[in-house]
Amino acid sequence: MFDPEMSKQLKELVDRADRDPDIRAVVFTGTHPDRFLSHSDVRWLQKGGTGFPPINTRVAKLATRTARLINRVPVVRTLAGMTRLKTLLQLDGFHATFLKMNASGTIFVAALNGSALAVGAELAFACDLRIMADGEHAIGLTEVLLALTPGGGGSQRLPRLIGTQQALLSILEGRPFTPAEALSLGVVDEVVPQEKVLARSIERAKYLSLRSKKSLGAIKRSIYFGSTLSLEDGLQFEHAEFLVRDQSKEAQGRMLAYIATTDATGELPLLNRETYTRALAAGRLGGSPSE
Repeated sequence: MFDPEMSKQLKELVDRADRDPDIRAVVFTGTHPDRFLSHSDVRWLQKGGTGFPPINTRVAKLATRTARLINRVPVVRTLAGMTRLKTLLQLDGFHATFLKMNASGTIFVAALNGSALAVGAELAFACDLRIMADGEHAIGLTEVLLALTPGGGGSQRLPRLIGTQQALLSILEGRPFTPAEALSLGVVDEVVPQEKVLARSIERAKYLSLRSKKSLGAIKRSIYFGSTLSLEDGLQFEHAEFLVRDQSKEAQGRMLAYIATTDATGELPLLNRETYTRALAAGRLGGSPSE
């Protein structure tokens, strides 16, 4: 089950992967033979919801914004963590970790060796790729069955994966998807035999991570964050990410090499089928490995 200690370990792992240019991909899988990750420790959530007077959504929004500000100041966070705000700060940190995964140039893959419910599904949704085991497994958001609502981003990320109506009905009912349903709807990207889940996930992670880590981060940010903006704002978001990469030493070197090859051969390299196939396999068009 997911608890504060696991959340802390996840944050440390994501922070390290994001900082280290040599860590290009992370694959998550479960240690239980039939579970990826079940759900949060209910005792943790129940305890965190006691001792407070009833509040409405407006006050709750203010509280979550305050938690975000507190978590950005280490000294204040430490002091506030000794109060009843502790669980609220922990949950905010959990959201921040998922957002860092979405913004990072590291590729995150969920190797769903078994069922993933509630926060288990939310961790998978925060990954860039989801590969699920075939069989008697399920993935979905079941919080409504405990009179809760998704709290780890599920109500926001699932609609972005499969559309509002399909996500709404699933979350309202609290019924998870079978592997076949998940694949059909786009909840997961592949379904493979259970014994091949980890190997296939590592294979896909290695393939994608051959590309420039900084470019992967720019692409992920443009899609995860920019595509939910208005078209005009989204285009500006994309433009900003493009300008940073266009000026990079890595991109400038590759473009100059491309121009030189074009001038020497009279052909556009990426329109040559063999050249393009090699580029896809290598994650780059000629030159040395990516940044």
